[in-house]
Amino acid sequence: MSKKPQYDPEEIRYPNQKIEQSPLVAEMQKSYIEYAMSVIVGRALPDVRDGLKPVHRRILYAMYEDGLTFDKAFRKCATAVGDVLGRYHPHGDASVYDALVRLAQDFSMRYVLVDGHGNFGSIDGDPPAAYRYTEARLSKISEEMLRDIDKDTVDWDPNFDETRKEPKVLPSRFPNLLVNGSSGIAVGMATNIPPHNLREVIAACVHVLDDPEATLADLMQYVKGPDFPTKGIIMGRSGIRAAYATGRGRVVIRARTEFEEFGKDRTRIVVTEIPYQVNKRMLIKNMADQVEDKRLEGISDIRDETDRNGMRIVIELKRDANPQVVLNRLFAQTQLQSSFAINMLALVDNQTQPKILSLRHIIDEYLRFQEDLIVRRTRFDLKKAQERAHLLEGLLIAQDHIDEVIKVIRSSYDDAKQRLCERFGLDEVQAQAICDMRLIALQGLNREKLETEYKELEERIAYYEKLLGSDEMIRGVLKEELLAISEKYGDDRKTEIQDVEDEIDIEDLIEEEECVFTLTEAGYIKRTPVSEYAAQSKGGMGKKGITTRDEDVVVDVFTASTHDYILFFTDTGKVYRKKGYQIPESGKTAKGTNLINILQIEQGERVQTMIHTRSIEDNENRFLFMVTRNGTVKRLPVGTLKNLRNNGIRALRMEAGDRLITVRETDGNQKILIATHDGMAVCFDENDVRTMGRDAVGVRGIRLREGDYVVAAARAAEGKTVLSITEKGYGKRTPVEEYRITNRGGLGIKNYMVTEKTGPVVGMKVVDGSEDLLLVTRSGIMIRTPVDAIREAGRATQGVIVMRFKEEGDQVISMALTDREQESVEAPQTGDAE
Repeated sequence: MSKKPQYDPEEIRYPNQKIEQSPLVAEMQKSYIEYAMSVIVGRALPDVRDGLKPVHRRILYAMYEDGLTFDKAFRKCATAVGDVLGRYHPHGDASVYDALVRLAQDFSMRYVLVDGHGNFGSIDGDPPAAYRYTEARLSKISEEMLRDIDKDTVDWDPNFDETRKEPKVLPSRFPNLLVNGSSGIAVGMATNIPPHNLREVIAACVHVLDDPEATLADLMQYVKGPDFPTKGIIMGRSGIRAAYATGRGRVVIRARTEFEEFGKDRTRIVVTEIPYQVNKRMLIKNMADQVEDKRLEGISDIRDETDRNGMRIVIELKRDANPQVVLNRLFAQTQLQSSFAINMLALVDNQTQPKILSLRHIIDEYLRFQEDLIVRRTRFDLKKAQERAHLLEGLLIAQDHIDEVIKVIRSSYDDAKQRLCERFGLDEVQAQAICDMRLIALQGLNREKLETEYKELEERIAYYEKLLGSDEMIRGVLKEELLAISEKYGDDRKTEIQDVEDEIDIEDLIEEEECVFTLTEAGYIKRTPVSEYAAQSKGGMGKKGITTRDEDVVVDVFTASTHDYILFFTDTGKVYRKKGYQIPESGKTAKGTNLINILQIEQGERVQTMIHTRSIEDNENRFLFMVTRNGTVKRLPVGTLKNLRNNGIRALRMEAGDRLITVRETDGNQKILIATHDGMAVCFDENDVRTMGRDAVGVRGIRLREGDYVVAAARAAEGKTVLSITEKGYGKRTPVEEYRITNRGGLGIKNYMVTEKTGPVVGMKVVDGSEDLLLVTRSGIMIRTPVDAIREAGRATQGVIVMRFKEEGDQVISMALTDREQESVEAPQTGDAE
C-alpha cells in the first residue's frame, strides 16, 4: 500500500513556467562545442605565453602562495595537492598529483619546475609514492616563472567559488613552452611540443629582438632542434625544419649505443641513452620477447645494469653475429629508435583560440607578451615610486618646519592631520605619514637618508617614464633579462643531432654479401651466397647448383651484392628494378621463386637478362649498352631509368622476332665486343652508337650469317683476355689485343674455332685472370673454377676442356664470374690448344 505524498502536488507543477522548444541537433551541437572549448581552454592545451596548462599553473602558484620556494624546506605533497584542490582546481586529487609529479621528473622535463624529495617514479615506469610520503618545493628556475607576478604584470580571474583570484597566465620570464614542451589531448585536437635547450631558445629570442626580419634559417642557426632530457640522437634535420616552418613534423630519435669487446672474440651492444618517453623496462621486455620468438637473431643475453652512475643496458651477441646488422634490426624493430610527432598547437589571443604555430610565431607571441609584461611592471614600479616620492615630499616639509609641526600637533585635540594639511598644503597621505613619524626621525642622519632616497626616486621615475616612452629601450631591457637567465640557468645541449637520413634504409638491416643470382627459363629466380660454392680444379665434375623443374633450364647467372640494384630486362625490351636483398634467398639446390611473385611482369613476358649496378643516378658518363639476338645495339643513358615504376618501363623497342640478349654498363669510352653462337665476333668503339631515348629501336651492331645469332657482349678492356665457353664444356682465353677494331655493322672476325667436338659458343666474358668462373649446365650442375687455370690461346682455336659432364647429352648453358675464393685450388693447366 503506497504512502500518501507528504507534499501538495500542486506545489511542484509550476503553473507559471515557460517551456521553450529547441531542435535536438542544434542543442547538441551547441552543448558539444561549449564542452569542447571548455576542455581545450581549461584543461588540455597550454598557453603560448607561459607554456602551462591550467593545472600546472595552479600548482606553481599555490606553492608560491604557501612560500614553498627553492630556499625553503620541503613540505609534504599532500599539502600542495590539498591547497590546489581547495583553492583553484575542483577536480580529482590524482590529476593534480600526477601533474605535480611530472613537473618534478628529470626524465620528463628538460628543466624541472618542482624540486621533489622522495619517490617520484622512474624511467622504468615505476609509479610515484603516494603524496602522503613524498615532499616537494618549487625549483630554482620556477622563480623565473613567477617573478614580478605581484607587480600587476598579468591578468587575474576569480577561482571556482569566487573567494580568491588566480593568475590567468604566469609571467614566465623564459620561453617555457619551447624549453619544457607540452603534450595533451583535447577534443578534436592534440598538442605535442618537444623540449628545447634554454640557451638556444633564448639566443633565438635575442636574435629576433635584434633583427625583427629574421628568417627560419636564421633562427635554426641558434635553435638546432629539440633537446630531450633523456638525451639520445636525433636522426636528420628535415623533420625539425618542417616542424619549425609549419608547426608539424616528425623527428626520429635513436638510442646512444656502443660496441664493447668481451670474452674471446665476443661483442656486446651497450645502450647508455634511450629515446624520449620510452619506458626502459618495457623496452627490455620487448627485446627479450622478440629474441624468444626468433624475430631478433644473434642475441644471447640482455641485462639491465643501470645504477646511480647512469643507464647501461647490455645486449650480448652470439659469436657469429654481425654487430651492426643486429643493432640496425634493434633500431627497426624496437623502441631503441622511435619517432616524435611534433604538433605545436597552443592557445593564443588570451586563451581564446587554439592554433598551430611555427617556431617564429611562438617566439613572436612570447616576446610580445614579455614586452607587455615589462610595460605593466614599469607602470607599477612608476606608480609605487611616485607614491613614495610624494610621501617623502611631505616628510621633508615636516623636517624643514619640525618645530612648527610639533606645535601644531601638540595643540590639536583630534584634528592634527587636518590642521597640518591646511598649514603646509599637504594631502591626507602626507599628513598621516608625518603623524606616524617617530621622534628618532628628527635626527640629522635621517634627513640625509630622506633626501638621498628622494633623489634616487626622482632618477628612477625619470627612467621609468623614459622607458615607457621607448619601445627600443623596452626591447633592450627584455634582451638583458633574457641573457641573464640564459647565463644563470643555461646548460649544454643533451641531445645530439646527426645529419643522416630521417628513416633507416632497409639496406642497413641486410648484411652485405656477394651472392649468386640464378634465373631459369621458366622464370624461377633465387639468391644464394657465393660462400656456398667451393672452388674446384679445372675439369672437375661440379656440384648440384639448382634443382630445376622438368624441362626447365638455367638461362642467366651472375654474382652481385645484396645491396646492388638488379635490373631485369625482358624479351620485350621492358626493364624492372629490385634490390638484391629483395630476391628471396634459397639454398643452392632449391628451385627458387617464380618472378611473377617478385615482378609485375605481363603475361607472356619473360626476363631474358639481368644486370646489377650500385646506383642509378643522372650521370653524363654512365650508359647501358644493349645488344639483341639479331645483332641490334643501343646506347641508353642510365639516368633515363632512374624513376622506374613497379610495372616497369620500356627501355628498348625491337623489331618483330627479335629479343634482348644482354646489357652492359659503360662510361662512354669503352670498346664493345659482341660474340655470336657460331664463333664470330666484332669489336668497335661504343661512341659509334649514338645515345638514344628509351623508345628508340637501335642500330645494327653486327651483320649475322644465316642461322647465326648473338650470344654475348662485353667491354673489351686492354690488357685483359676474352674468355669464351662452348656448349660442350670447352673454353679458352684470348688477349683482347687480338680483336682488332672494326666498323660497327660488319661481319666481324673469328672468335672461336667451332667444331662438333667443342659445340657452338654459349657465352663470352672479358677477364683479367683474378676471377673464378661459374658454369651452369642444362641439368642444373654448377662448377666453380679459377679463370687463370684456363690456358690462353689464339682466336681461331678450340680451347681446352673446362668442364666434364656427368650426364650424357648435358651441355653448358650459362657462365658467370665471381671474386676469387681464398681457399680456391690452383689446378695445373692441362689439355692441348687446338
